[in-house]
Amino acid sequence: MTQMEVLYRYGVAPGEAEMRALDNVREVYGVRGIRFNEKDRSVRVEFDASRFKEPVIAALLRQAGIDIQENLALA
Repeated sequence: MTQMEVLYRYGVAPGEAEMRALDNVREVYGVRGIRFNEKDRSVRVEFDASRFKEPVIAALLRQAGIDIQENLALA
């Protein structure tokens, strides 16, 4: 297993429906964690890179209704 993290900036803050939809994303085998930073309007996803590539993670978040704007560099 190769653990990776990706950081995205989002536009519209997720509401209750989007947060419920994220519960389904968290249950996807290979997604290890999702953390929001409301101050920076960012979401960090930890995942198994041997199972997924970054575009798949972005697609999962968008399917859950998260307004992904851009991929940010991890510090």
